[in-house]
Parts: sequence; C-alpha cells; structure tokens
Amino acid sequence: MGTEITSPAQPVGLRESKKHETRQLISDHATRLFLAQGFEQTTIAEIAAAARMAKKTVTNYFARKEDLALDHQEEFTASLANAVADRRPGESALAALLRAFHDSLATQNPVAGFSGPAFARMVADSPTLTACLRGLHDQREHRLAQALADATDTTPDDITVHIAAGLLGTVHRVLFQRIQDLTLAGHPNDRIAHTITAEATQAFDLLEPALAHYATA
Repeated sequence: MGTEITSPAQPVGLRESKKHETRQLISDHATRLFLAQGFEQTTIAEIAAAARMAKKTVTNYFARKEDLALDHQEEFTASLANAVADRRPGESALAALLRAFHDSLATQNPVAGFSGPAFARMVADSPTLTACLRGLHDQREHRLAQALADATDTTPDDITVHIAAGLLGTVHRVLFQRIQDLTLAGHPNDRIAHTITAEATQAFDLLEPALAHYATA
C-alpha cells in the first residue's frame, strides 16, 4: 500500500467538502424523483441524468438505491446502543432510552419517524423500502443487544441480553410505525409528538417491572 500525496492546491478538507457536496447533490435529486414518481419507478440512470453525472458516480457514492432514500441509516441503527452507552450514573437502560426517545420527540427527529407525509407515503408504497426498513430495525436491535452486553458485563449470546434488547427494540419499532401512521393520516408533527409522548410513557411503563433496574450505570 502506498502513501497518498496531497496536492497543496487541493487540501484534504477541500476534497472532502467537494465529496460531501456531490453526495448531497445526488441525494437531493434522488429524493425529488422518488417523491415525484415513486421509489420503485425511479432508476439510477434517471438520478444520474438529473444530477448531470455518470451512473457509476452515483453508485460509487450510494451502493444501493435504497441508500439514496434512507440516508440516516448509521444514525438510526446506532441510536439505541448510543443511548445505553451514554446513560447517566444511576440510570438504567430503560430510563436512558425513554429520556432519549423524549428528546427525539422534542426535536421531531427523522430517526424517530418524523419524515413528513410525502416521504412516509413513498416508503409505505415501496416493498423494497419497507423491507429495508425492517432490516434496519433488526440491525438497531442487534447493536442494542451488544451495548447491553457491554453494560452488564455479559457475553453477547446471553439470553437475558437478547430478551431485553427484543423488548426495548419492539417498543421503539412500534412507536416509529405509530409516528409514520399518524403522519400518513395527516396529523401535524406537533400533534403527533404530543400524542406519542403519552403513548411512549405508557409503552415504557409496561417494561418497568422487568427492566427498571437492568443495566444501571
């Protein structure tokens, strides 16, 4: 392996900035086309033409067409694990996840499900995106299980870790879909956040008897 030589005329920061701009340009054109004509009906070639670049350039930045539509994947799959890792002294995993979820409601975070009606409809109408989203939920639960194993100093194959991750992951999965359903029903984000705040408290309360003190920092 060789060592890359950086040209003084184009420092790393500038190159990375240009890459980010190109990636954002592709994403913007893809989103516009997806919303206008549907995810399944839109081709990579059409996106490349709209962005005025080669099809290979698009695939170099986005390996799958799904990646163009669901562009918060890393943030999404890491969100629950990060909440557990960042729990406060004396705070259980359950309490940390509830606090993090309420924070996401307050900011109407897309990772919690606040995507807007047009985007929610695009996902609901696409078998490919619906399946991809299920896979992302599964990945998020898997990463949560790893974080819980670290938090409880147990092995990742411990049954308690998987049960706890399954319960916590399911609550988040249901609440995410609930936000999507209310969005599709035409409710504004503020009203959705108000409704889900109460429902989230109810949902987490169901887990309280089993997980109130689990993985306490």
